[in-house]
Amino acid sequence: MAGRQSGNPESQSPLGHLQPAPQCWTITGNPPANTSNINNINNINNINNINNINNINNIMFLVTKRGFAWRATTATSIIPRAYSDDPLVSCPGYKASHIKTTSTGLTADLSLAGKACNVYGDDINSLALEVLYETDDRIHVKIQDTANSVYQIPESVFPRPVAAQGSSSQKSNIQFHYVPSPFSFSITRTKTGEVLFDTSAASIVFESQYLRLRTVLPEHPNLYGIGEHSDPFRLNTTDYVRTLWSQDAYGIPAGSNLYGNHPVYFEHRTSGTHGVFFLNSNGMDVKINNTNGKDQYLEYNTLGGILDFYFVAGPTPIAVSQQYAEVVGLPTMMPYWGFGFHNCRYGYQDAFAVAEAVYNYSQAGIPLETMWTDIDYMDLRRVFSLDPDRFPLQMMQELNHYLHDHDQHQILMVDPAVAYQPYPPYQRGAADNVFLHRSNGSFWLGVVWPGVTVFPDWFNTEVQSYWNNEFTIFFSPENGVDVDGLWIDMNEPSNFPCNFPCDNPYAAAVGYPPAAPAVRTPPRPLPGFPCNFQPPGTACTNVTKREISASNEVFKRLGARQTAGQELGLPGRDLLYPKYAIHNTAAYTVEDNGAGGGISNHTVNTDVIHQNGLTMYDTHNLFGTMMSTASRGAMLNRRPSDRPIIITRSTFAGAGTKVGHWLGDNLSDWLHYQISIRTMLAFASIYQVPMVGSDVCGYGDNTTEQLCARWATLGAFSPFYRDHNGAPPNIPQEFYQWPSVTAAAKKVIDIRYRLLDYIYTSLYHQTIDGSPLVNPLFYIYPQDSKTFGIEMQYFYGPGLLISPVTEEDSTTVDAYFPHDIFYDFYTHAVIQGQGSTITIPDIDITSIALHYRGGVIIPQRISSTMTTTELRNQDFEIIVPVGRDGKASGELYLDDGVSITQNGTTLVEFSFNGRTFSIKGTYGYNPGVSIARVVFLGLGKSPKGASVNGQTQGVQMSSNGDVTIQIVKGFDGDFEIDVDM
Repeated sequence: MAGRQSGNPESQSPLGHLQPAPQCWTITGNPPANTSNINNINNINNINNINNINNINNIMFLVTKRGFAWRATTATSIIPRAYSDDPLVSCPGYKASHIKTTSTGLTADLSLAGKACNVYGDDINSLALEVLYETDDRIHVKIQDTANSVYQIPESVFPRPVAAQGSSSQKSNIQFHYVPSPFSFSITRTKTGEVLFDTSAASIVFESQYLRLRTVLPEHPNLYGIGEHSDPFRLNTTDYVRTLWSQDAYGIPAGSNLYGNHPVYFEHRTSGTHGVFFLNSNGMDVKINNTNGKDQYLEYNTLGGILDFYFVAGPTPIAVSQQYAEVVGLPTMMPYWGFGFHNCRYGYQDAFAVAEAVYNYSQAGIPLETMWTDIDYMDLRRVFSLDPDRFPLQMMQELNHYLHDHDQHQILMVDPAVAYQPYPPYQRGAADNVFLHRSNGSFWLGVVWPGVTVFPDWFNTEVQSYWNNEFTIFFSPENGVDVDGLWIDMNEPSNFPCNFPCDNPYAAAVGYPPAAPAVRTPPRPLPGFPCNFQPPGTACTNVTKREISASNEVFKRLGARQTAGQELGLPGRDLLYPKYAIHNTAAYTVEDNGAGGGISNHTVNTDVIHQNGLTMYDTHNLFGTMMSTASRGAMLNRRPSDRPIIITRSTFAGAGTKVGHWLGDNLSDWLHYQISIRTMLAFASIYQVPMVGSDVCGYGDNTTEQLCARWATLGAFSPFYRDHNGAPPNIPQEFYQWPSVTAAAKKVIDIRYRLLDYIYTSLYHQTIDGSPLVNPLFYIYPQDSKTFGIEMQYFYGPGLLISPVTEEDSTTVDAYFPHDIFYDFYTHAVIQGQGSTITIPDIDITSIALHYRGGVIIPQRISSTMTTTELRNQDFEIIVPVGRDGKASGELYLDDGVSITQNGTTLVEFSFNGRTFSIKGTYGYNPGVSIARVVFLGLGKSPKGASVNGQTQGVQMSSNGDVTIQIVKGFDGDFEIDVDM
């Protein structure tokens, strides 16, 4: 860490580090006298009172005409060591020259500081450093090749954040420091000098197919992020490797790379939280390790790209989330109905089976908002097709109309791979030339569910038009299936049946598509459904049959391939067999990811070139998020005014700006029940993908009644709530299959729906400023070290503590309550948190422990309903759980629930100061309902009376101490309730 000079303050550069000069050099040796109490590398005035640098083994000095500055280096110093067997130990690093500083940043040339080591590629001799203070809380550090040839993520895929006007190093809450030779840099807090990131632990390596950068960490750090993974929410810090390389990961195994890639971590300390985002889409290993508990570090090892970092200052966890959202983009707002309960299964035999599930939910009295259909509906598993025998167009349209007539919704799955067969979606794509190609100009062929397939090239200039056109035809309201949302899958991209090099896809495609189930006539009556869903002779009403019109087909052709430009990747790389082997578990062994071509196993080969000249080697991790972008565009093309809800499997940083995410093909067991909590927390609170949830009751294997009941209650407190399971022989697991699960679902959906506007308001806030709608406990209590590792409890929104039972056959939960006041959701009994664990007993399998957090006002609907459309007609009650200070506050956001552009919105703020409850806000949207009552929890005694805007109002106090004031006030203006205590 490069510190500031001692002595005269005018010697400081605008960036708060030494201004290097030709006279500056580096020495090693003994530190100045009396350094045993070293802490705080900034603002050094008294060298005898410097303390708290971790893991000091030697001190390096930068000597100038004016004095010295110094930084610590650790046991893994950038000084080469002869005894190490690490081939990178001989890498010389870089030295900085031509350094230019301004008030807003720094630029420099970096040149190789010695003989090239060329371990995993060719060392790049000349690099360019650019540092920019983009906001008061964000620094952007970018190291790239001076020739600008090394691949960088295109702006079209990941738009870069704009620097705020007036930003400068003098106003920044974090500072950039550097040492010129061997070059290293650090990030520190301005006020305290605390080191947040320090690359002096090892030399920077920048090769044609490998980058290495290591940062020092404090002992036992609290790290979160670097997803997607199913490992503990707080990351392991010993011998831990997080690999980022999208793969089709059935069972979401621990210790494995999964579907998506989010190269960001938050580090939390009692002194504050900060975040580090590495903007790089190449395959990578992020290694976290230490030596016998000392010399803790985090190390990036990538297969290419550049070193492109965003550092955000926090200092609170929620502030870091907000600042990270400024970098990757704010999440998209979802439709109100998206928070309803969803159901799906892979393996529904036909349209009748889907309709029967809809009917059975209704008969069981379980609210079903949206019915989903997996790839079963496709003809021979071909995208944009209907099985004419099992899911004929007329029945699918009639099902769609039935759902819409009952204020319900329909979602179908779309996969990226297109069957390599003579059917219209392939023919149109081939005519447009929008699929990925081999080097010989033919389409690259893989194998997915329909057998041999081709894959869209999302960088193709015509691919959006092609995708729009297929959606327009297949999802036509008149001639297709008028879906309300979209589910996209297999977009890592998966090529799961075909082993690398996949040079004989037809052999790998044996058995695909799988055999279709038997064709049958409807076996039972479904009252209320059209004749096509009834056995012969059943009294019913027919619907006129409609067919897809061929006149909607659009054919376009492409011209020649685009001319290659800059930042497309270095020539001469081995795109199939990199020398560095990442820990991609889709390969047979770790080593196979290098010499064995394992990074291409079960996906598109990494030597495939896009139309614009980019390679799958560099862009593989972007495939899913680019499909998400194209799919959102296609959904908006067909319904331009409506917010689309799109749920995807594969994601990259920033995906939340377009889509939500389900947590993949989990298993029906208690471990995956537990995993569903921490993975949800990661996406909602760190990765800025708030519409997230798991397959409730589990996808693979057979669930149990107890597990499904518990999971039904847990899933109700995730933003995205869907029951989904795998095909037979897995048993069915719709909530109505067991009486206890039915009871659990009805109870908990009632609560979820009454709280729906509360969590909808929380989502709105996340779309405005990045504040998470789901919070780990340490986000709310950042000074309480006991919360740092808690992952089995969380806050749903800012004020509702969720404490699920997590063990089989248990009816108790050991819940941690920080030093605060809480109220039981059901009884309103007070819990005075003491920073300790309390055992909550007698939680049957239809229940879940819920607690209001004191000080957070929660608006609720008075009654639940069967659909969210009906829910919007219910009046509100305002719950005021009084905080320890006798006060409380909260908010409520209201709009029409579906429009992208709102004609008007209502946003009200609730506050209670101990005597007066007030509502203030803007009232642009009239919901047509009222606030019927305000309920105070924890007032302690019965008020003498109350008045609403000066008018006396009756007060009721229950036996448990609740104080209820009945009012009927619409959302048309501010008002106050004075409580006479």
